[in-house]
Order: sequence, then C-alpha cells, then structure tokens
Amino acid sequence: MEMNARYTSFVAVGDSFTEGMSDLLPDGSYRGWADLLAARLAAREPSLRYANLAVRGKLIGQIVEEQVPAAAAMGADVVTLVGGLNDALRPKVDMGRVRGHLEAAVELLAPSCKHLVLMRSPGRNGPVMDRFRPRMEELFGIIEELSARHGALVVDLYGAPVLADPRMWDVDRLHLTAEGHRRVAEAVWQTLGLPAEQDWHTELPAAVPPGWAVRRSQDLNFARRHLLPWVGRRLTGRSSGDGRPAKRPELLPYEPAAGDLLS
Repeated sequence: MEMNARYTSFVAVGDSFTEGMSDLLPDGSYRGWADLLAARLAAREPSLRYANLAVRGKLIGQIVEEQVPAAAAMGADVVTLVGGLNDALRPKVDMGRVRGHLEAAVELLAPSCKHLVLMRSPGRNGPVMDRFRPRMEELFGIIEELSARHGALVVDLYGAPVLADPRMWDVDRLHLTAEGHRRVAEAVWQTLGLPAEQDWHTELPAAVPPGWAVRRSQDLNFARRHLLPWVGRRLTGRSSGDGRPAKRPELLPYEPAAGDLLS
C-alpha cells in the first residue's frame, strides 16, 4: 500500500453499520465511520467525491442486487463493502448462499476501483453474540479468502478487543457508539496507507461493572425496546430499511453535513 496516497473518490456499500447507526446527530440523522472517513479524505483532497449507498437492514443478496452494480459503475478510487452479518444473525441462514453473494460482489467491485476494502466486523461481548459467533467467524473466513484472491484490503475490527467492549455499543447492542465509529474510521484510514492520528486499538479505562439491579434493568429495557421489535421483523420478513433510500446515492463532490468532522 502506497503511504500518503491521494484518493479523489470514495463509495461505501453496505447496511446499518455503514449507514452510521447509532452515531446520532442533533438533527436526528446518522453520521458514522464512512462519513467521518469521507470528511478526513476531503480535508486532504478538496475535490473528493463521495457516495454512501448503505441502507440499514439489508441482507447481502439485497446489497449485491441494489448497491453493488451502481458502486462498480462509479469507478471510484476506494470502495468499502461490508455485508453478510445481517444474514449470519438470522435464526436460519444458508452460508453457501452468503458466500456466493459475496463472491459476486467482490468479483464485480474489485476490478472497478483502485482499492476494495472489506471488513471483519466488530462483535460485542455477550451471550447473544456468543450464540452467533461460529457463523460470524465463518463469514470472516470467506472474507479473508476473497480478499486474498482478489487483492482486496481487510480491516480486522473483529480482532480488536476494544471494539468488543460493551461500552463501545449503543443501547440496542447492535450498533457502535460515536466513539466506536470514530475508531473504525481511523482503522480504515490507516489501512488505506494514510498517517495514523491515533491508536484506535487503545482500550477503554477500567470501570466498575454495574450491579445486578442495574444490569437487570438494562436487559429488560433492551428486550422491550430493541430485541422484541427485531425478532418481530425477522418473523414477518420485514426490515428496518424497507422503502428507505440510500444515504448518499450519487458520487458527488463532498459537502460535509453538520457534525461530519471528527471531534
């Protein structure tokens, strides 16, 4: 990887992780690591063009059908592809189909851009994630295999203990906090050969764990507000992204939204 390389265009493809949930801004929109990365790239290269095609809740088959051809046609310097985890977290999944969709995506995107970036997504420590961990690791094995075959870059977020810390995760236990997204942006930045501004692996200071009563209250609140609605959508075949447009559907000159820059 060329150090201090210049990048003039960036396209992000994926689901809620790339859309930016739960990095909430005061106006009710989401920022996230991809917007943060675009802001930093634009600070180096003011002519940067940026598109973010990600939509929350999308399965890898939908990402391949709805986002990948458009991203490939843009011919960007950098394309990030993060998908498949929504499939792996479903009660039933055909990992062979997930592999096939990922292969199709990488085969189309890799020749279309200068650098294709894949990720081993972070996973929060806890019993729910432990149940799905074997599937996640199978997914990440596929990603490693495809990256080696097609010369893609891989950002290993799963192997970073700090991103497994529950304090890095929002109350829904599915999406990173603003600090988590900031660290992901730094990780991708460094993977692209750009000079480090921080050690994104640095773990959080030790903290006294909450007592049983607090944990119980948090668990009940999580189940009522997030887990049960999530299960309901899975059972009825609905998605939180149904009918939702892409975040930034066109590859246009970057214009920062409020809060895009790192704080």
